[in-house]
Amino acid sequence: MYYNEIIQFERETQNKTQKQVAEYLGIKQQQYARYEKGINLMPITHLKKVCEYLGLSADYVLGLPKNLQYPKR
Repeated sequence: MYYNEIIQFERETQNKTQKQVAEYLGIKQQQYARYEKGINLMPITHLKKVCEYLGLSADYVLGLPKNLQYPKR
C-alpha cells in the first residue's frame, strides 16, 4: 500500500471524514481528497499533522521497516 492508501484506510477506520482532516490541516476538502487519491503529493508538513491527528507513526504510514536505527545524539 502507498502512504495515501494507508492514510485513507486509517481515516475511514476511525470514522473521520476528509472534511475533518482538511479542517485540521487548514485546507479545503477537495485538496485533501487529491492527496488521498494520489493526484497530488502531500507536503511533509501536512503528512506530519495527519499522522498526529490520526495517531499514526510516520514510519508506519510511509511503509518503513520496524528495525530502522535512529541516530544517537
